[in-house]
Amino acid sequence: MTQRGNGVTAPQGFVAAAVHAGIKKNGVPDLALIASVHEGPIAGVFTRNRIAAAPVMLDRAHLRQKIGRGILINSGNANACTGARGLADARELATLVAGQIGTAAQTIFVGSTGVIGQPLPMASIRRALPELVKRLRRAGAQEAARAILTTDQKTKEIALSARIAGRTVTVGGMAKGSGMIHPDMATLLASLTTDAAIEQRALQSAVRAAVTQSFNCISVDGDTSTNDTVLCLANALAGNSLVRMGSTAFGAFQRLLTQACMSLAMQICRDGEGATKVAQVVVTGARTDADARQVARTIATSSLVKTALFGEDPNWGRILAAVGRSGVPIHPNKICLAFEGIPIVKGGTGLGASVERRIARIMRRKEFAFTVDLKQGSGTARQWTTDLSYEYVRINASYRS
Repeated sequence: MTQRGNGVTAPQGFVAAAVHAGIKKNGVPDLALIASVHEGPIAGVFTRNRIAAAPVMLDRAHLRQKIGRGILINSGNANACTGARGLADARELATLVAGQIGTAAQTIFVGSTGVIGQPLPMASIRRALPELVKRLRRAGAQEAARAILTTDQKTKEIALSARIAGRTVTVGGMAKGSGMIHPDMATLLASLTTDAAIEQRALQSAVRAAVTQSFNCISVDGDTSTNDTVLCLANALAGNSLVRMGSTAFGAFQRLLTQACMSLAMQICRDGEGATKVAQVVVTGARTDADARQVARTIATSSLVKTALFGEDPNWGRILAAVGRSGVPIHPNKICLAFEGIPIVKGGTGLGASVERRIARIMRRKEFAFTVDLKQGSGTARQWTTDLSYEYVRINASYRS
């Protein structure tokens, strides 16, 4: 794989733009548009939160047509819990963009992020849309990536290429996410593009698998948003033979897409609200992979574990306590725990103060891994989590102001 520039517009035939549409108070860009030169297959995965925002409801309906042309995203307002008006506003946005670029409304997908419970300022957005479409260009990827941010400190972009079915195929992407980050699906907004020729069924399968291995393996605070959406739009301009389910080319495309999603997911984790550390939680020796995932997620979302990470405190008892309350049957006297390969617990018992001092030095790093071995089977799982700092509380205590 080769890493490239231009993010979401790196694949052939994609353009992007951003403008200030009066949603945010500070005058920064808050409305972004990604568009392909022509329609193509689109795939999507959405939040499992039962309170789904209007854009999610609209996109789920549009996805039934399996064809896409553009993705419009606003920041500063989630358009969630806004009732019939919110859904009507989302539909109007899709219709207005479709009219501007000459396509059917059902090929325009909408994403929103920001404060819940407030209607969109539609009058100012309507005024901004013509300028947004006018600004569409291949060089617009970075400004689009900036326009979708909320509490994020950094933009999140990726572009990767690989030879697939005889041609160079590129996947580009941008994402936002810093808080309300937790499985299951998708804990963020992410827009992916590709110039691959791929059947929609294969694209949908690839997106689901990529999300499972990336966005659904990170947790910042254990909260899943009302607006979580991952979309991937393809346009076939790479000129490769059509990628079909089960083919060798499909496997290659799956690896390319998963790597792009993994990069975006790790960028989100590293930019977690108030985060100073990222820890990889590895669980091995579980009876099943499902058991391993349950244990890993319980550890990764434990406030006591996360505050110990922030304090650089090798308080292994908090990790074992999380294992014990995960709901997975365990043998306490078999559990082993190691940080970066250095054992700190063996057979459920700590190995002493000298080892803890070594682990404390490891915990000063910005990124490190620790492994819990349950000694019960071959099930494994990985999860990435962040520490929980004073800054996280400050950000979320005053989010609306």
